[in-house]
Amino acid sequence: MLSSAAMSPRRAAPTRGATRRGAAATITMRDRSKNRKPTQRGRYLSTEAIQAVQSLKRAALRGAPAASAAAAVEPKLRRLLKADMVAVFRELAAQGEALLALQVFEEIRKEHWYKPRLLWYVDLITVLASKGLRSDVDRACSYLKREQLEPDTDGFNLLLKALLDAEFAQLAMDCFRLMKLWDSDPDRITYRTLIKGLESLGKVGLSADVRLEAENDYGSLDFLDEEEIDKT
Repeated sequence: MLSSAAMSPRRAAPTRGATRRGAAATITMRDRSKNRKPTQRGRYLSTEAIQAVQSLKRAALRGAPAASAAAAVEPKLRRLLKADMVAVFRELAAQGEALLALQVFEEIRKEHWYKPRLLWYVDLITVLASKGLRSDVDRACSYLKREQLEPDTDGFNLLLKALLDAEFAQLAMDCFRLMKLWDSDPDRITYRTLIKGLESLGKVGLSADVRLEAENDYGSLDFLDEEEIDKT
């Protein structure tokens, strides 16, 4: 007598192709890009960029002369990708490392891919001015005057505010003239920043000149009493 096991129909083993098809139906793919932190204006730091920042800061802490510190770090900077080099510069500026930021910025200007951006100058001049480094602010502004930039009224407004906050009235006026030279049309924020900033520094004559220009552009100066709205 045949056993019940022998009489029961055998189930065919699934073929390899069927197994794969079944497995494929349950596999889900994750988008790895979702795990990456977004790049924020050139300040996302790669491992190489972090190491460069640390090396620069260590050299500064050792009290190494600027020339020797630059010679020690320059090879590392040169090996960085464009985005990393810019990120190092902006990170140093954000950390208040004014002279190191200037050093890296000067290396960036030597690169073949360098294309000037006004916001880089805003970062640099803001941190230099906040430390009261007048000669270095003059140096950065001298670089700016030799560039050819696209019109950027908002960028110039930030630059004017940084200079006036640091009480660099004449440099602010120089940048105002440069702004108009590059077809960045002054807006109400420009005039309000300049006029109020100059008056707070006691530069009545300069303020009066800017008032005349504002009247020529806008007629009424009622906007000077408006509250400034923070766009950020």
